[in-house]
Amino acid sequence: MAPPSKVRPRTRIQREKQDVILNAALDVFSLHGFRGATIDQIAEAAGMSKPNLLYYFSSKEEIHRRLLEDMLDLWLDPLREFDAAGDPVSELRSYIRRKLEMARDFPRESRLFANEMLQGAPHAIDVLAGELKALVDDKAGVIESWMREGKITRTDPYHLIFSIWATTQHYADFDVQVRAVLGPARGGEGRFEDAARYLENLFMHGLVPKG
Repeated sequence: MAPPSKVRPRTRIQREKQDVILNAALDVFSLHGFRGATIDQIAEAAGMSKPNLLYYFSSKEEIHRRLLEDMLDLWLDPLREFDAAGDPVSELRSYIRRKLEMARDFPRESRLFANEMLQGAPHAIDVLAGELKALVDDKAGVIESWMREGKITRTDPYHLIFSIWATTQHYADFDVQVRAVLGPARGGEGRFEDAARYLENLFMHGLVPKG
């Protein structure tokens, strides 16, 4: 018989310790990826001993899985808010802005996700093929209905969603490149607003029916 699983700590102090570990692990995983990260690195970044860390999480795998679960839930929120009853242009503009805000506010989470994808998504494939696919199928259906009603021009709804993901997430995963190329004059916080205006124009120009 397998030993009973460890009950996750519940006191306020223990939850705070878990948050410290998760925050430190996010730094380590986003920098080194799952394979390159070690429990010792995470413990050092968290400012605690390895045995103390293992009291709260039993393994590197458990920490990584918890981070991915939290990140994927956050990642899906803007898509969940896609409103079929809303104006398509407003909904799409809002979605682009929300994704850019996430690139700005959660760059480590974005890199964690990118690293997982580059490794073949061994710890996230169930969510990708399950919850994420179901949500994208649903929202692709919403976009398809807007197209049938003539509210936006016809295109492939899945590749439209993929394109929004790719262009917005670029500003998190390749932020060093973006800032270096833009230079000091344009590489500050205003780069996200510049990107939002450009991407809105890019997508809306192709989606708003002519005339």
